[in-house]
Amino acid sequence: MYICSRCKKGVQVGMNVSHSHIRTKKRSLPNLHVFKLTKAGRTASAYFCTKCLRVVKNEMQVKGATKNQTEVKESAGDLAQLPI
Repeated sequence: MYICSRCKKGVQVGMNVSHSHIRTKKRSLPNLHVFKLTKAGRTASAYFCTKCLRVVKNEMQVKGATKNQTEVKESAGDLAQLPI
């Protein structure tokens, strides 16, 4: 669930290191947002990180869609490849 649908960015794992060098595990979750897309009459929700969400919205505006319209055209590049 914590994976971007476009760039496949997911959870990062690392270590917190204290001053005394005690190490504890930490998880960093990506900043994901749910975005509903419509393709050929089917509606599906996809998870996008903030960077990809910005690209998706800009791509939809360039293709002539309004701001609230989430219709995916076949010529929409990366969006046409999404499993909807």
